[in-house]
Amino acid sequence: MAGTGAKILRLIIRNDAMKEDFGGMLFGWDIGTIGGVLAMPKMQQQYGYEHYDKQGKADMSQNIASTLQAGCFAACFVTPWLTDRYGRRWALIGTGLVTILGVIFQASSVDSGNLPLMYVGRFVAGLGVGAASMLTPLYVSECAPRAIRGGLTTFYQLFIVSGVMISFWINYGSLLHFTGKATYAVPLALQALPAALLVIFMFFVPESPRWTASQDDFDRTTQILVKLRNLPADHSYVQNEVQDMAQQLANEKRLIGDATTKVLLKEMWLIPGNRKRAIISIMLMIWQQMTGVNAINYYAPQIFAGLGMDGTDVQLFATGVYGIVKTVGCFIFLVFVVDSLGRRRSLLWTSAAQAISMYIVGAYGKTQPPVEGQPITGFGYFAIVLIYLWAIFFQFGWGPVCWILVSEIPTARLRALNVAMGAATQWLFNFIIARTVLTMQVTMGTAGYGMFFLFGTFGWIMGAFVWFFIPETKGVSLEKMDDLFGVTQLPKDVEDHPEPVEEVREDKDEKI
Repeated sequence: MAGTGAKILRLIIRNDAMKEDFGGMLFGWDIGTIGGVLAMPKMQQQYGYEHYDKQGKADMSQNIASTLQAGCFAACFVTPWLTDRYGRRWALIGTGLVTILGVIFQASSVDSGNLPLMYVGRFVAGLGVGAASMLTPLYVSECAPRAIRGGLTTFYQLFIVSGVMISFWINYGSLLHFTGKATYAVPLALQALPAALLVIFMFFVPESPRWTASQDDFDRTTQILVKLRNLPADHSYVQNEVQDMAQQLANEKRLIGDATTKVLLKEMWLIPGNRKRAIISIMLMIWQQMTGVNAINYYAPQIFAGLGMDGTDVQLFATGVYGIVKTVGCFIFLVFVVDSLGRRRSLLWTSAAQAISMYIVGAYGKTQPPVEGQPITGFGYFAIVLIYLWAIFFQFGWGPVCWILVSEIPTARLRALNVAMGAATQWLFNFIIARTVLTMQVTMGTAGYGMFFLFGTFGWIMGAFVWFFIPETKGVSLEKMDDLFGVTQLPKDVEDHPEPVEEVREDKDEKI
C-alpha cells in the first residue's frame, strides 16, 4: 500500500500538480485568515465593534467573513463562460489577479478602519477565490491520467488545507510578534501571496488538453499530452486518449449541435444520466458544507473559546494545531488511500465517523458546559481531541472526494458548467454557514451544543445519500463516465456512429 502511494505521489509531482494547485492554496488561505483576524482585539477596536455584546460581535464578524462567500457565489455564474471561451489556463491567471486586487482593498481599509472598503475588498477577493475553486479541480481532472486522477485532485484539497494551516499560524505569529494595526494588517495583506504564486506558475503549465480538443485543435492537444504523459506522440496511450476525446466530442456535436448555454442546460437537465450527475454534484456540495467544516475553518478560535479555552493566543495556537492536523490527514489520504479505497467507501465511513464525533462534542456542551475561569474538565479535553479527529475524518472523505467526483463525473461538454454549478452550490451554503455559525453558537444551547448535534445529524443523512446514489468511479476514464451513468442509448441512435475505442490497459510499470 505504501509503495503504491509513494509511486502515485511521484507521478503527481512529475505531472506538475503543485503549480496549478496554488488555486487551492488561495482558496484555503483566504478561508483561514479571517477567523483569527476577527478574534483579535485590535481588529475589533479599529473597526468599531470592540464594545458590542456577544451577539453584536457575532453579527459583525459574520458580516465581514461572509462577504467573501457572496463574491465566490457570484463568480460561479460568469466563470464557465470565461473558461470555455478563453481556456482554463488564462481564466486561472485572471482569478489570481482579481484576488490580488481584492486583497489590496482589504489592506487599504486598515489605516482608517474603513468598513465599506473592507466589504468591497472581501467581495472582490471572493470573485477570484470562487473562480479558482471551480477552475482548479476542473483543470486538474482534465489534465490528469486516470490512474492518478483522484490523487491529483486530492492534491488540490491538500493545498487548500495547507493554505488554511499557514494562515492560522500567520495569525498566531502576528499576534505574538507585532503590535498595533500590524497584528491584523499583515495577515490580511499576505492573502495576496498564493494568488501571486498562482499567476506566476500558470505561465509555466500547458492548457487543458480537453479544452484544446473542444476547440478542434488536436495537434496542440497531442503536444500537450506528450508533455503531460512524458510519452512520445505515437505511443498507443497518447493516441487512444486523443481518439477517445475526438470521438466523444464528435458524438456530442452530432447529437446536440453547437454548445450554447441554453443547449447545454437542456442537455444537462433533460437527459436522465446527465441530470443524475448534476443532482449528485449539487447534493455533494450541500452535504460537504453541512458537515460543519467551514464553521471551524472560519471561526476556529471562537469554537475553541466556546469549548473552554481562555485567551486569544491560546485559541489561535489551538487553531494552528487544528490546521496541522487537517494537513497531515489530507497528506496521508493522498499517499495511502485516495486511489485504493475508492470514492464511495471513503464517503461512507467518514460520514459515520464525523457524525459520532459531533454528537460527542455536543454531549460535552450539554452535560458539562465550560465555566469561565474554571479549568477544562477531562470530558472537555476529550471533546477538543475529537475536533482534531473530526478534521482527519473530513480529510479522508468529504473534503477531497467531493471535488474529485464533481470534476470527473460530467460528460466533456458539461464539465465546466457542472463544476461551476457545484462550486456555486458550495459557496451558497458556505455563505449560509459563515453567516450563521456564531449566531448558532450563541443561541443553540450552552457552548453551542445544539449546533454540534445538528452537524452530527447531517453526517448520517449524508451517509444515506452516498449509500443509495453514489456509484464507484475509481479507475473509470472521463470518456467512460457516460456508460457508468447510463448515457449510452443516444449515441447508438446516431447513424454511422463508430464503435467506442477500447481503453488501453495501463500496465503497472508503464511510464505516465
